[in-house]
Amino acid sequence: MRIACHECDLLQQLPPVPLGGTAKCLRCSNVLYRHKHDSLNRTLAFSLAGLILLSIANAFPFLAFKMQGQVTETRLITGVFDLYAQGMLVLATLVLLTTICIPAVQLMLLLYVLVPLKFGRIPWRFPQTFRLLQSLTPWSMMEIFLLGVLISIVKLVDMATIVPGLALWAFALLIVMLAAAASSLDPHDVWSRVRYRT
Repeated sequence: MRIACHECDLLQQLPPVPLGGTAKCLRCSNVLYRHKHDSLNRTLAFSLAGLILLSIANAFPFLAFKMQGQVTETRLITGVFDLYAQGMLVLATLVLLTTICIPAVQLMLLLYVLVPLKFGRIPWRFPQTFRLLQSLTPWSMMEIFLLGVLISIVKLVDMATIVPGLALWAFALLIVMLAAAASSLDPHDVWSRVRYRT
């Protein structure tokens, strides 16, 4: 298989890489490829766990505020509605896309691609779907949202009692699952499986 270096654009033949090994560019020594162990199954497991955690994060309370005997529960979508109610439509849309929609689409696309490959089939419109999946990955910014939530908790802790909900823990674990799925996914392995089947 021929591959272009992402650093110096040298087109070169990719040699067979042993499990756990790496192939480096002949010109600049940039890493071209890492052969990841059991990439398909590990990515599939992380994606399924991520989808379950995303469902929990959206179904259960995110935070509960106790102040002067009153309890207010918030959900993940509540922040989007509050931003919209305050006239911040662009920010509300951005939060909705980067914390709920794009991670959900990313996980569903991963499952759409990986489940058929696991059973030796090629999903319909595979090239377009897989390229869309790779282009969406940088737009998932849940860790920034979680950081903002944690900063808000620190600022509000003197004014009210804040109780983390199940959704907050699920959201934090979801970030870990998405990062693990992205790091365990081996695009070369996916493409080679498709070439083998065609």
